[in-house]
Amino acid sequence: MLTRLKAKSEGKLAKQLCRVVLDQFDKQYSKELGDCWSTVRDVLISPSLWQYGVLFNRFSYPSELEKTLCLRGYHTVLQDALPHYPKSMKCYLSRTPDRMPSEQHQPGRLKTYYLLNAASLLPVLALELKDGETVLDLCAAPGGKSVALLQCAYPGYLLCNEYDRLRGRWLRQTLESFIPQPLRNVIKVSELDGREVGEAQPATFDKVLVDAPCSNDRSWLFSSDSQKATYRIRQRNNLPALQVGLLRSAIKALRPGGLLVYSTCTLSKAENQDVISEILTSDSNIVPMDISGIARTFSQDFTFAPTDQKCSLLVIPEKGKAWGPMYIAKLKKGMSTRKWQGELCKPC
Repeated sequence: MLTRLKAKSEGKLAKQLCRVVLDQFDKQYSKELGDCWSTVRDVLISPSLWQYGVLFNRFSYPSELEKTLCLRGYHTVLQDALPHYPKSMKCYLSRTPDRMPSEQHQPGRLKTYYLLNAASLLPVLALELKDGETVLDLCAAPGGKSVALLQCAYPGYLLCNEYDRLRGRWLRQTLESFIPQPLRNVIKVSELDGREVGEAQPATFDKVLVDAPCSNDRSWLFSSDSQKATYRIRQRNNLPALQVGLLRSAIKALRPGGLLVYSTCTLSKAENQDVISEILTSDSNIVPMDISGIARTFSQDFTFAPTDQKCSLLVIPEKGKAWGPMYIAKLKKGMSTRKWQGELCKPC
């Protein structure tokens, strides 16, 4: 296992930085994050510092692996720290850049763990999923957050939507690898444009997760095709309009009183706080939910940057806590049209 681990790490180190993207990020994030950017930058450009959470699959629990991880100094993300923290979800973290090898997909056999950026669990936890609820994962591929949702509770119905056909195949394989057949009977995978789901299924879901397409900071920094990277940077300004469109669709799909969590893996204010502010100022029936308690609870394992919004969090990576970037915002659909007061989440 350790030999395979070294090979994986060497592969990461061989990645080449994309100067076009780094120059753009330096220009933007030095303004938005100030002095904090230099610390975040050091981690993002150094894959040797990256860390990986090990999310256990409760449907194929790896008891022997659990003992091994404990001997190697791994610890669990704080359990019982939140009233709604699901006891059935267990994720192990290391404080050093240790990386387990990925398990290979084998038809008919469930994988025992899923490697992920541990900050990806925070949007799932913020959703507070309960047994029997109807859930929409609007932009579901590659499937990590869908798998995490299913570690938390048994939904009555889970719709995993992914517009991109190739990524949709990846999503289906992920679900097949982690979820037993009886539970897959309550899961549906669709390939609709996420902006159309709300019209197709209005007021249907108790909970909606919008893990939106974004400037994936870690991935973009290591773009192998400089021409593609340049095109991405040019098209980046179009992303907020797409993200707002996805959120408006998600709100339509949400039943009155339902909860919505929006997340991205970028530091970009235009794709994070500004998108949420646009929704809040344009829809009086959407109520911001204070999630500052999550930051207080998980400060031991994650570093949070201020967002000027109590309904949102921004996880930033630093050495020894190399999780993120991850932006999370939590909203509630009102029971009826009403004015909202800006105390909980003021627009930036």
